Amino acid sequence: MFKDNLISEKQKIRLTMICLFLFAGLLSSCSQGSGSVHLKMLPASELPAQMQNAPEIVRESYQFALANPDILEKVPCYCGCDAVGHQSNYACYVSAVNDSGDVNYDEHALGCSICVDITQDVMRMVKEGKPIDEIQAAIDQIYSKYGPSNMPADE
Repeated sequence: MFKDNLISEKQKIRLTMICLFLFAGLLSSCSQGSGSVHLKMLPASELPAQMQNAPEIVRESYQFALANPDILEKVPCYCGCDAVGHQSNYACYVSAVNDSGDVNYDEHALGCSICVDITQDVMRMVKEGKPIDEIQAAIDQIYSKYGPSNMPADE
């Protein structure tokens, strides 16, 4: 008498599988985040050996800097590197790029946690889809306690 109302074992398995697939899809879409942006990164293999062998956080910062000069040239550094002529966070990684595209790397960021921390914060905010003016303001607020900005004063 109860047999007619029961779901067959095959139907239970099928229903369970459908629910699992739906749940997995829901989790996947939630983890992507609507404001999430994929970061442009220079392949690590294109970095000099010294940067390739640096701690992961430093290597990633160099990879990001080389792939995103348009962003980091607009972001200040607060480690005091203005004394060596740096005028942005980008300059902590790259001293020059010649006309043929050859990069002269700056080794400053290899040993400066403030430079790397700033870049990591920029990477996080870019990934969150924040605009450059909001990124600049956040970096100013967080890091200005360490010293003056290395960005040239507006003329």
